[in-house]
Amino acid sequence: MNEIAKKQFGRTGHMSSRVIFGSVCLKRADKDQAAGVLDLITSYGINHIDTAPGYGDAELRIGPWMKDRRKDFFLATKTDQVTYEAAREQFHRSLDRLKTDHVDLLQFHNLTDMPRREIIMGPGGALEFLTEAKEAGLTRFIGITGHGILAPKMHLESLSRFDFDTVLAPLNYLLLKTSRYAADFNDLLSCCRKRDIPVQTIKSIAWGLWGDRHREHNTWYRPLSHDGAIEKAVHWVLGNDGVFLNSVGDMQVLPKVLASAAGYETPPADDEMEKVVKAQGMEPIFTD
Repeated sequence: MNEIAKKQFGRTGHMSSRVIFGSVCLKRADKDQAAGVLDLITSYGINHIDTAPGYGDAELRIGPWMKDRRKDFFLATKTDQVTYEAAREQFHRSLDRLKTDHVDLLQFHNLTDMPRREIIMGPGGALEFLTEAKEAGLTRFIGITGHGILAPKMHLESLSRFDFDTVLAPLNYLLLKTSRYAADFNDLLSCCRKRDIPVQTIKSIAWGLWGDRHREHNTWYRPLSHDGAIEKAVHWVLGNDGVFLNSVGDMQVLPKVLASAAGYETPPADDEMEKVVKAQGMEPIFTD
């Protein structure tokens, strides 16, 4: 089994696997399922875990591993709170659940709402706590994440106001065929390259929305399931220099994503991706 390639995670200096384990797939996992998933990611050389208190039992499932193997992983969690006290309380609960005294990265969860951002960045806001946590060594870095078509634009605005260490936003082939999103994402990527800020990406294998279909996977969007299509989609994202791919939030599809990433050599051309889009009947999950 090939290991997934590693790349420096921007200014953090950490050599992270190009695929970051998105632990939302452990949201409802029992202990045995979680152990199997964590063994799987380790077999591919993944050394970077992204979790959040909003991911159900994920922090609880990761905690026993962190207790004994903390030094082996770059560990990131999040806060979705807007005030100092609420963020502080939530984060210390995360440390307890993760069985560690610090994380490497603490991120604002989905910072794409302007009124919410003003509270976070204002007096008594959550950013005050995250800044103090960084100074105290409870987290080494502070980042922002975002979902939806406004994420890159909002991240650029946030970066103009505070020097965040990392960003996360959606990226897949169809999204970059959406003119508004493509312009904003490319502007964000350019800014981050200049400032050595690593860019994490999500939704790499989004097929479309569920609509009235029966939901077969633990994702709010419908993920690709065909091995060849997943491989093309994963390779296309990895072909974007400097970005990291956060893995899918579904345990059934996860092994296919990891196997595809481990076999990455070159990205598919646009005409190859167009064939996949047509054959699979893919649709954008966000539109202008």
